[in-house]
Amino acid sequence: MTKIDIISGFLGAGKTTLIKKLIAEGFQGEKLVLIENEFGEIGIDGGFLKDAGVQINEMNSGCICCSLVGDFGKALEQVLTDYTPDRIIIEPSGVGKLSDVMKAVADLQDDKIVINSASAVVDAQKCKMYMKNFGEFFNNQIENAGTIILSRSQKLSEDKLEAVTAMLREHNAKATIITTPWEDIDGKQIVSAMEKEKSLVEELMEEARVCPVCGHHHDHEHEHHHDHEEHEHHHDHEEHEHHHDHEEHEHHHDHEGHEHHHHHADDVFTSWGVETPRSYTKDEMEAILKVLAAEEHSDFGIILRAKGMVPDTDGGWIYFDLTPEEYEIREGQPDVTGKLCVIGSELNEEKIAELFHVK
Repeated sequence: MTKIDIISGFLGAGKTTLIKKLIAEGFQGEKLVLIENEFGEIGIDGGFLKDAGVQINEMNSGCICCSLVGDFGKALEQVLTDYTPDRIIIEPSGVGKLSDVMKAVADLQDDKIVINSASAVVDAQKCKMYMKNFGEFFNNQIENAGTIILSRSQKLSEDKLEAVTAMLREHNAKATIITTPWEDIDGKQIVSAMEKEKSLVEELMEEARVCPVCGHHHDHEHEHHHDHEEHEHHHDHEEHEHHHDHEEHEHHHDHEGHEHHHHHADDVFTSWGVETPRSYTKDEMEAILKVLAAEEHSDFGIILRAKGMVPDTDGGWIYFDLTPEEYEIREGQPDVTGKLCVIGSELNEEKIAELFHVK
């Protein structure tokens, strides 16, 4: 029996950092496969984990709600056949809805796998802002998680941490919320908390199988309709159309934190990515990231995440990570070519390319 652990989290929450900790401290001696579905043209995270001897299966085509639901069964079957792992970690795209991922797994009905945990990694510092601006996607991860794991909790005062916990509790009264900074606890303790919520995960999985419109279980062929939208969004490879009438749609999607619209991730989030041989000085990269992380620079759109690895003019390689209002620059291993990736909403790709001095 292969355990399936789904570790979701909004863009830049720290999913990969957490997974690295769990691999080093919580899953020792286990045969692991990581399936990750990155939103954007460049799958950058995979390289960081290969060093740990973990088999990586990257699904970079399209967004999570299409490619994972459509291709997931095939990808999972292949992984089970090729590697017979003890555990498969699924790291969905930062803008993927956890309920979609859980439903994709539930629909497989494979007796060789067991859903072990479904978690959401939440950046404690940005929780309030994401909830307000991107609630449709952000809240879905919180509402469907058996365990909520706060990142950067050490940067908050006790009062603010309590306020964040209260906000999360409004959306999920049952989940375990891990508030202790990661460096203060062992990966085994985190895994133990994730696995303890088995009954809650089973309950959530059961809900994931139920159609929100008619309240019945459906196979892949169920239909959904958006009559009030001007165009219908078809995903033939998923073998079902999306349909809701206006009244039913408003009534049944309250739990997703939005009464009026059901957005496709591709309609809200975009990504800009390039591969480039260009080298940068540390000062130059620092200046670029400072501009990109600044809240007032709306020229570029709403920047939620930026990541990359590029050659350093002085020799070596510069790796960077950015989320709103903060960034990190470090040294890293040379890659086959430089890579830059920016993810956000309403991106001005021309301005971003100009900022990085690439065409």
